[in-house]
Amino acid sequence: MVTGEHQDAPLLTATGVVKHFPGAKALDGVDLEVYPGEVHCLLGQNGAGKSTLIKVLSGAHRPDAGVIMWEGNAVAFPNPMAALRAGIATMYQELDVVDGLTVAENVFLGNEVSVAGFTQRSTVHARTTKVLERLGHANISPNTEVGELSAAGKQIVSMARALSQDARLIIMDEPSAVLDSEEVANLFRVVKDLSDSGIAVIYISHRLDEIRQIGDRLTVLKDGKTVANGLPVSDTPTAQIVTLMTGHEGTLEFPPRQDVPFGEVVLSVQDLALDGVFRDVSFDVRAGEIVGLAGLVGSGRSEILETVYGARRATSGHVLVEGKAVHRGNVSAAVDAGMGICPEERKTQGLLLEQSITHNITLSIFDRLAKVGFLDDAAELAVAHQQTDKLGIVPRDPQREARTLSGGNQQKILLGRWLAHGTKVLFLDEPTRGVDVGARAEAYQLIRELAGSGVAVVIVSSELEEVLGLADRVLVISDGRVLKEADASALSEHQILDLIVEGTSA
Repeated sequence: MVTGEHQDAPLLTATGVVKHFPGAKALDGVDLEVYPGEVHCLLGQNGAGKSTLIKVLSGAHRPDAGVIMWEGNAVAFPNPMAALRAGIATMYQELDVVDGLTVAENVFLGNEVSVAGFTQRSTVHARTTKVLERLGHANISPNTEVGELSAAGKQIVSMARALSQDARLIIMDEPSAVLDSEEVANLFRVVKDLSDSGIAVIYISHRLDEIRQIGDRLTVLKDGKTVANGLPVSDTPTAQIVTLMTGHEGTLEFPPRQDVPFGEVVLSVQDLALDGVFRDVSFDVRAGEIVGLAGLVGSGRSEILETVYGARRATSGHVLVEGKAVHRGNVSAAVDAGMGICPEERKTQGLLLEQSITHNITLSIFDRLAKVGFLDDAAELAVAHQQTDKLGIVPRDPQREARTLSGGNQQKILLGRWLAHGTKVLFLDEPTRGVDVGARAEAYQLIRELAGSGVAVVIVSSELEEVLGLADRVLVISDGRVLKEADASALSEHQILDLIVEGTSA
């Protein structure tokens, strides 16, 4: 195991941590040391054990073996509240906010400020306002119901809750996944403020460029084991990090674009508008072409996808597939016309987590697999096997529940659903969100192969590098308007950001 050195006494130490689940060993002797005031990056592919480790550290799971030392004392937190009272706050990747409560109620959920059994609302609101100002989001009202916020807004509330607890260690699991570049810069400022004040941060991210910007040291997990412990971020080459994570040498590269000409126009969007969100959006996508929508969170890019797909009803405009108009605001009509979508929130909007891989893959073709009104189980299983084999879904057990799979394999389930349906137009919203570096390269290859087979692909991503690396043509979106349309080869990240800033100012 590769290690790094540090002179101070550690705040938290995990030694030989083991955690079993039925049929699997999630952690197999993990070691970790975190020091006061450092940003310690925890890396690893999906399934490496990162989520299980942070749940052990935060009291959500009890380890089966190993020792956890907190401030020099051996601890065994019985639950997350005990860890929080000791000074460990955790921000999970799956947002743990309650939509029906206000921002202030979420921030102090489980840690209510009360006197004689009565909640001190004015105190709670004042403290919430203060922590939101620290996060650079004084525009969010403590009285707003969280369900009215965007995914990025909900992430801010989750961060505010962690900061309200006077924690000495804050664990952040993919905190930038739903944030745009400006929000990420805000996040980094907050993290730096925390570390400067002596608070330690465990930062989990699949974005290696973020690790470079924010991290002091890094630990890498692979197959439930620590393969590198406390390496200095500044002295560790990216190629070495990728090798440690994947077990083989390599760097993240985009597959080459195809050299063959695109086919006929499959999707045509004409003067589409959704009042208060976007207007005058027009573009075509040809068979085999990948078109990217580039813009900040809130620019309208995801809403454009959802409206074309029929999940939102357009105010005006037309959507045509192979020259035939598709009824507005009708998902069934869109699917029948040959459209499919992998949404940004795949766990809540795309997958039936408690259902099997098989049911999730065949969801859009139940009618084809039915005989005399009853589902043909054998035919359904055959389709699932075909897609799990084609896409390399792991584990290759079609009866496994979708919730048990990694983010990368859950994304493959959605792709398998639309491949089984014979989709002609595929919308991908943040296709690699929460996907590790190894699975990300595999996802890029799959997307390119889908386009190569004649599927028209439209992709939205917060990572401009991803849009430019995958797309053949790019539409730059700002404030619900298309600012520019150009070949991806004619644009750079810098040019896109300049356009967005200019468009927002205008």
